[in-house]
Amino acid sequence: MEPSLELANVTRVQQFILLGLSTRLNVRDVLFAVFLALYLLTLLENTVIVSLICSHSELRKPMYFFLGNLSCLEMCYVSVTMPTLLAGLWMGPYRISFVACMTQLFFFIVLICTECTLLASMAYDRYVAICLPLHYPLLMRPQVCRGLALSSWLGGLVVSVAKTSCIASLSYCGPNVLNQFFCDVSPLLNLSCTHVALTELVDFISAIVIFCGTLLVALASYAAIGMAVLRMPSAAARHKAFSTCASHLVVVGIFYSAALFIYCRPSRIRSMDLNKVLSVIYTVATPLCNPVIYCLRNKEVHAALRKTLRGP
Repeated sequence: MEPSLELANVTRVQQFILLGLSTRLNVRDVLFAVFLALYLLTLLENTVIVSLICSHSELRKPMYFFLGNLSCLEMCYVSVTMPTLLAGLWMGPYRISFVACMTQLFFFIVLICTECTLLASMAYDRYVAICLPLHYPLLMRPQVCRGLALSSWLGGLVVSVAKTSCIASLSYCGPNVLNQFFCDVSPLLNLSCTHVALTELVDFISAIVIFCGTLLVALASYAAIGMAVLRMPSAAARHKAFSTCASHLVVVGIFYSAALFIYCRPSRIRSMDLNKVLSVIYTVATPLCNPVIYCLRNKEVHAALRKTLRGP
């Protein structure tokens, strides 16, 4: 009889409840309007960037190739997390089936891992452009750029398959309430009623390889850029070199700072609502701000946009 009861307990949870950002009705209405506007604006901004890069030959350079990939990723990224966020604000605590939750988790992990690798590839591109300008056409030729982009997407896919399979194989006996607005790794592991050592090991190894590895590549690239720039004799040359990678450095700083604080801080404060606020930074604010940060001071993008608005 005991095995039957245990099996019943193991298979009890068929859905999860996402608490969302707020449970107060008057606050939810305002937040729904704000986040819906941010979602639509994010899609518009990134669509414009991709359209400009595809339609203007002067933007067919390695830097813009990676930026186009990043914009496509951001549109997918925000479309994975935003629907459940908006649904929670519209209806209150949102019920999501087990399969839908695992599907959302799968695509979220694919995209966040791919973004880490793409940001590292963009840092390497700026390193070659500034530190090895004579070798830039060879080192960043189209085949290399396509290989870096493809490896970023495939790497995210492989990591997501491994992590999602481990998390989906766990047993969830109840409770089934996630204090988050989307299905994330840590809240799901906290709800599991089975041994999670193997899953935590997979999560740790993937974090070291993807997250910390790409961060080290980005930091090493910018450290080399900084030393190269400081050796430049001309102030104008130093200013130009810094301006070409300052926007990328801002994006890397925002993204990794929020993610580091969430996934590397002590477990005793993981349940705080601050976790959800920081999640908003890298799931909503970063996709919204990236096109603005990258293109705000970019003369080539401005010229392409003006040409498009003027028409043929």
